[in-house]
Amino acid sequence: MKRFQTIPTLNPVRLIGLLILSASALMAQDRIISRGVKWLRVGNLHSTFAIEGAEFEMHRTGNLPEQSDGMRWPAQFRWQDCTAAKSMWVGVTDWEDPVSDRTYKHKVVCVGPRQVFPDTEIMPYFFEMYGRFPAPLVTVDGLTATANRLNDILEDIRPELKADRMIVNKMRTAIGLDVTRRLMAFSQQNHDNYFIYEYVLTNTGIIDLEGTTINRTLKDLVFHLQFRYAPANESFKRGWGLSGVSWGRNTVNHVIGTDPAAPDFEMRAFYSWYGPFSSAPTDDWGSPDPARTGVLGAAQYPGVVTLHADRSVTDFSDDPYQPRCTWYVGSDQGPQAINQYDPQLMTRKYTTAMAVYDPDKGQGPMDDGHPAKTHAEEVGDGYANLWTTDAGGISQGVGYGPYTLAPGDSIRIVVAEGVGGIGRARNLEVGRNWINVAVLNQAPATPMIMPDGTVLSNPSVAQANDYKKAWVKTGADSIRKAFRHAIRNFESGYDIPQPPPPPSEFTVRSGGDRIILSWADNAVSWNKFDGYEVYRAIDKPDTFYTKIFSCNRGNAVHTYEDTTARRGFNYFYYVVSKDDGSANDIRPGVPLVSSRFYTMTNQPAFLRRPAEDRLEEIRVVPNPFHIRAQELQFGVETPDRIAFFGLPPKCTIRIYTERGDLIKTIHHTDQTGDELWDCTTESKQIIVSGLYIAHFEITEDTYDSETGAMLFRKGQQTFRKFIVIR
Repeated sequence: MKRFQTIPTLNPVRLIGLLILSASALMAQDRIISRGVKWLRVGNLHSTFAIEGAEFEMHRTGNLPEQSDGMRWPAQFRWQDCTAAKSMWVGVTDWEDPVSDRTYKHKVVCVGPRQVFPDTEIMPYFFEMYGRFPAPLVTVDGLTATANRLNDILEDIRPELKADRMIVNKMRTAIGLDVTRRLMAFSQQNHDNYFIYEYVLTNTGIIDLEGTTINRTLKDLVFHLQFRYAPANESFKRGWGLSGVSWGRNTVNHVIGTDPAAPDFEMRAFYSWYGPFSSAPTDDWGSPDPARTGVLGAAQYPGVVTLHADRSVTDFSDDPYQPRCTWYVGSDQGPQAINQYDPQLMTRKYTTAMAVYDPDKGQGPMDDGHPAKTHAEEVGDGYANLWTTDAGGISQGVGYGPYTLAPGDSIRIVVAEGVGGIGRARNLEVGRNWINVAVLNQAPATPMIMPDGTVLSNPSVAQANDYKKAWVKTGADSIRKAFRHAIRNFESGYDIPQPPPPPSEFTVRSGGDRIILSWADNAVSWNKFDGYEVYRAIDKPDTFYTKIFSCNRGNAVHTYEDTTARRGFNYFYYVVSKDDGSANDIRPGVPLVSSRFYTMTNQPAFLRRPAEDRLEEIRVVPNPFHIRAQELQFGVETPDRIAFFGLPPKCTIRIYTERGDLIKTIHHTDQTGDELWDCTTESKQIIVSGLYIAHFEITEDTYDSETGAMLFRKGQQTFRKFIVIR
């Protein structure tokens, strides 16, 4: 192996430009932080939260393509967002308004689902996130390789926290009510698909950010949360989603547990799912890819469960009759606008929050705030997009109250929001079997086994459709399971068993014949610590990972060399700490593990070889390149990759067509023997079939760092021919 020393050429203009670019990047980061959005992303459910108090439509970016943005599950995979918009409304009756000098029968202040007025209506003044420990330092080849650097920013480390992360969000309102929202995320694998939200509503009398205070009792206070779910983002982003589904046009909402005396009472909750779309060309349960893979682009069931609601300001026991209202509302045609000085609008909003409202038939107060039929029961076996004329579909609301709060009084309300459904592996299995039978007229890829264990032999198209629908509908069982775990967590005082902490550092280094992983030993002191597991993915992080290493307490190590990696492929890794399984109160004996998302790399590692000292060593791989041999070359995620191996430490690579047209210039400067090319020209066009010539030219005099002997002289050159078949 040769060690090289090159004589560099310094470019002062480029150095100044790099400094300006670095400063601009820091300024951009400050703008992102100051925008008022924070992530909870420590478990298998990821979402952003807005400083304004509710995640209104496009709150994170303001861009229409991100209309469905948030509540991502399973978060390991792309485009798993389930939320289009949320809102928080707070209303009172008989309000003498000190600003407009009018008395309103109903006064309602709001955040969302589309608009916010954070300076005059619901006014945030505190927004911080705390963690039990900081996010680990994760690097690949010396570069930061985790999104946590920008998306897991903590104002303080608080080891006493029971949640992995907690956001504290405080707001004042124009009715003199302070709202404190505490958002908690847990990484323990039995509790990592829901968040817990604790709201404390206090009559402080402060009506603006300047501290103006009035002394007034708040009468008939109603607290209303609204959720517009749209679990079809993947099908939309991958190009097979139909018009309207991306924003929840055909979402179906179902409420359970409104009557504690009912024999089927289990919990006070609602959940939503993607209802079949009337214009779909095939059976649309789960929004499957109808032409290629059958993968289900909308198999999630998001929802909310009430964990606690005070009976009154003097009785802090849980009121089993809360939420008082579980009415659904039109996402577009409902009273979704915001104007705290419009009496008609505020009355519509207040009666929506506490009684029945029908977007097609009008609204009116009723004694019972629960509709006779849930939205799902109204839709039945029909199509949700045809059941209503509302182009935005139907959102689900939950309203708590009415409460009377004298100055200084407080009310506490606690809910959990989560997402369930079939796992990704089952999703792909069901989708493949369905498309084989129902679309391609082929045998299923694997035995078609119904959720109840029934095996379908020689299934028909109708049976394949029923099979897919049955598996998608198990999402209702999954989200109920998440609700039960959230209830258990809350009733324990958030004192659930904790997994060992993740390694505080994780380092990945690309070598010539192996990839070397190392991690910190901070988890060793955990009481029930029992070693580590290392997982690897090929081509991309948005895929399944395979366990490639495991150790226990008796043979614990903090480094691993991946000698099975192959040249030309991208590799992604994560490492988890684990305990001995004795602390698991849900699945006894199964080890609790730290979250994969703490150490999962988002930058590729790949085998690199040292630079060669002879131009004769250069070769092009594969040669010939054949587009139909993707899996045998460098993987389906890098289908257009061509590698140049055996390079000198620095050179310029010029790609010519057989006719002699220069189509690409590559500057190889990393002093390794490898360079990868994506088969694109300077104008970003994919090259066509044909014969190509790669010309290699030495750009700097290069010397052996040990002997001082010259190895390459500037201007030396050679070429290689290669063939591309498409």
